[in-house]
Amino acid sequence: MASAHSFAGPDAADVIFVGSGINSLVGAALLARRGKRVLVLERNDRAGGCIRTETLFPGYTHEVLSSWYPLFMGSPAYAELADDLKAAGLEFLQPAYTTGLVTPDGRGLALRQDLADAAARIDALAPGDGAALLAMAQRLFGQDAALTFGLLGSDPYGWKLLRLLFSEWRARGLDGLLGFGADAMESFRRWSQRTLKSDLARALIAPWVLHSGLGPDDATSALIGKLTFAAVVSGGMPVVKGGGGQLVAALSHLIMRHGGEVRTNADVARIMTRGEGRKQRATGVELADGTQLQAGQAVVCNVTPPQLYGRLLAQAPQAVQERAGSYQFGRGGMQIHFALNAPPAWTTPELLQVPLVHLTESMEQVCANVTEANNGWLPARPTLAIGQPVAVDPSRAPAGGWILWIQMQELPSRLKGDSAGEIAVAADGRWTTDVREAFADRVQAQLEQVMPGLGQRVVGRRAYSPADLEALNCNLVGGDPYSGVCSPDQFFWLRPFAGSHGARGQQTTVANVFHIGASTHPGPGLGAGSGYMVAQRLAPR
Repeated sequence: MASAHSFAGPDAADVIFVGSGINSLVGAALLARRGKRVLVLERNDRAGGCIRTETLFPGYTHEVLSSWYPLFMGSPAYAELADDLKAAGLEFLQPAYTTGLVTPDGRGLALRQDLADAAARIDALAPGDGAALLAMAQRLFGQDAALTFGLLGSDPYGWKLLRLLFSEWRARGLDGLLGFGADAMESFRRWSQRTLKSDLARALIAPWVLHSGLGPDDATSALIGKLTFAAVVSGGMPVVKGGGGQLVAALSHLIMRHGGEVRTNADVARIMTRGEGRKQRATGVELADGTQLQAGQAVVCNVTPPQLYGRLLAQAPQAVQERAGSYQFGRGGMQIHFALNAPPAWTTPELLQVPLVHLTESMEQVCANVTEANNGWLPARPTLAIGQPVAVDPSRAPAGGWILWIQMQELPSRLKGDSAGEIAVAADGRWTTDVREAFADRVQAQLEQVMPGLGQRVVGRRAYSPADLEALNCNLVGGDPYSGVCSPDQFFWLRPFAGSHGARGQQTTVANVFHIGASTHPGPGLGAGSGYMVAQRLAPR
């Protein structure tokens, strides 16, 4: 454990976190356990960021935004916190099934949490492709595991990563390292056309590329798609019993039990500093109401780059402010939540047991949707991620009831038109209530194709457009669920950007101010990687 606290007074802490997403809560919990006094400040009326559990309809517990926790359960942060979280009443539920595919004509494929079984099921429908996917997964988790997971899980500017690269250079040689780099930059379309024989296998994996904000034609999408799919099938799709709000409550309890605090309705207006140039240090933060809070060691910001350098550190050098202002956000996302009075009548009944099913006819359709959305057009046949949390956690709905958690990731933030020519969009390109509900009707009609009679089972429906998502969480700019495009120019060493004046990775222009969250390395998701890294930096274990 760390040494005694270095704070004094009720409005002082060792480390102040701005924002209360999973990276902040996990980072604060780790530091609190290690002896630091932490203070988490949240501008909204509840903590959790994109973990938002609500009763949208009486008796039904919905995850409004994020839902699944394979990244967190496989993280070093969870390994350290697991016992404490369990003692606080937190329970994860792990289903036997993981993912699947359904096509508009009703054909479906359900996969269990078993790579060999998944390969056999795929081979039965697409001979040879199951074996190819199994070989891909074995390489990811075998020959390439140290390099892949080391790159994604280490500080890009730390000595640990340099030692890893040196070790891999000795083992692989320069050609081997360059070959790994070339494979990592490849698009999913090119890899899948070379490796897989069937449209079905390509359609099965292509939607997983969307879960990082990329499309199948984008650079690095092959690595992201392969890795995400293989990790889900091998590691499962766990959920929090009772909803993700229970994780927020457990982490908050852990923070407070170790002397820290989580404070909501606390909007940070600026970071207070003293000194100039490289000797500049943060002394605390000032809230919008004028309250000043002292930080003895550091301030950690879980915000987007424009928020950090445009508001909180407005005194940053002009070059850094310009880089932050040019940070690129991606396509919009949309959520639709259905409460049902009975489970859906899937055309493939086994899919009723699968926590997350994708609906699309082909990889090519996913690519077309991405192109349309990038150009401002509503797709006629969007790719649907169909979550079924009640398949894992029956407590989420009344007896006999069901929930559908629908996510789309191929929508424009600003609208220019509708590719189907059915939905009229506003002249200013805004998402209106009418556009949102008309698009939700389109999605419901898609679901009816694979769940006949769905409409008769609907108790309630609640849709959230990209504009609604940004209203819920200011980090989701334009409704981008990943807080910034994960393209090569904004990923790994370059996330959020390659700055000057010391602004790179989690380091900002001020020595004791750190940047975490989806806009920083290792990127979006519920793995809490950046929160863990900053905790390691401030109080090494």
